Amino acid sequence: MNILSFSSQKQTSWSFPRLRRGTRPLIPLLALVCLLLLGIFSPGGAAPGPDLFDQVVEHRLKNGLKVLLLRESRAPIISVQVWYKVGSRNEELGKTGLSHLNEHLMFKGTEKIGPKDFTRLVQKPGGSDNAFTSRDYTAYFENGPKTELRRWLEMEADRMRGLKVSEEDFNTERNVVLEERRMRTDDDPVSFLFEEVMAAAFKAHPYQWPVIGWFNDIQSLTRDDFLQHYRRYYQPNNCTVVVVGDIEPQEALKEIEATFGALAPGPEPPKVTAKEPRQYGERRVMVHREAQLPFLLVAYHAPNWNDPDAYPLELLARILSQGRSSRLYHNLIYQQRLALQAGADYNFDTANPTLFTLHAQPLPEKTVAQLEAALEAEVKRLQTEAVEEKELQKAKNQTVAGYYMSLDSLFYRGMLLGRLETVARWTLVKEFVPKISQVTAADVQRVAKKYLVAENRNVGILSPIKTDKPKMERFTPGGQIN
Repeated sequence: MNILSFSSQKQTSWSFPRLRRGTRPLIPLLALVCLLLLGIFSPGGAAPGPDLFDQVVEHRLKNGLKVLLLRESRAPIISVQVWYKVGSRNEELGKTGLSHLNEHLMFKGTEKIGPKDFTRLVQKPGGSDNAFTSRDYTAYFENGPKTELRRWLEMEADRMRGLKVSEEDFNTERNVVLEERRMRTDDDPVSFLFEEVMAAAFKAHPYQWPVIGWFNDIQSLTRDDFLQHYRRYYQPNNCTVVVVGDIEPQEALKEIEATFGALAPGPEPPKVTAKEPRQYGERRVMVHREAQLPFLLVAYHAPNWNDPDAYPLELLARILSQGRSSRLYHNLIYQQRLALQAGADYNFDTANPTLFTLHAQPLPEKTVAQLEAALEAEVKRLQTEAVEEKELQKAKNQTVAGYYMSLDSLFYRGMLLGRLETVARWTLVKEFVPKISQVTAADVQRVAKKYLVAENRNVGILSPIKTDKPKMERFTPGGQIN
């Protein structure tokens, strides 16, 4: 999984490490990482010692609110996270973008807190806050001194049910989101291509539309649409509160009971029952946009975390695209000199089946057809030749090392718990390293044959309309925005 970056409403940059891409090296973990990279852990082994997440305290309040607490006392700081089971998959055509717009409007204030005061109150003692929306969830968080636990819980509980948004504030924020869409998608040809491929790949499931929503849908949303969405999904029984850091779990639970526990549960939100039917043939999308160079995106339907095939697919993505020794970099960029960039991406922590993607951008003198043929050759090689044990072990080492290094972040630990509990169950995090370690070369070859096939393929091509603007497009997988 890739590192995702989010920009806060206050122009603060945030980088969230996910499981596949490595994070910044951290001194307390260097010894462990060195052991991993040297391959000292056997392929079938698991992490040494007790699992960090064995210490998670799990509780459910009478109103249905799920609580996950994890103590880490190295420093007097905490991460408070509130995860709602609502994302773009919970919307409908004609009203797409409601979840993301709702996220923006959550900062507009309540009767107790003014529209510009929420972030100010978090920052005053040295904290920071932000929020993000995906296809499967919307999440809010505060990071900072542990002394602010009660205040932040009160503030989050207050805006769960007490949000006040005027018609003027609604219209203003809707225009902000429209401008965000223009900048991030409509004016970015590669993001636009990704959006078109998603719409082609999914014809029955709501993953087909973008998290930010279609432009015309956003434009037509009303304050009543927002209020209906907010009242339906922002309920304690549709939410998980995660607190990680320097806490006494039982004391923290009392604070959560005193704040969120006072809220009445709402009606059970409607479930997403749509299922994407099997694809019976390749689908192709051609996008003509102003751009300096073409771009190629190939997407295959693939399972999510609940399927055991997810783990060999994760390693398959790493074998193809992790680092300069990976197959796509070595063969397409370095050896054949076909591409400026090439990679693979697979984010399997989703509520429903997802996509495995390959992407590449040709050098100025090369063609998309040459690049597509080279990508297909790499896929065929995976299907016909078993990955050597050394290459597979390297991929495992990279995956596990990156995972453990990321756990040095309190925020990331909380994010793993909240995200997994929202899309499936949080205990999946304890299975990640053992299941990655158990993957065999035969497993990798099997999933390549099963999923990376023509009838399951969606191809998107960006065909440039020449412009004088100097710009090179880069692919950033969609799925989460703030």
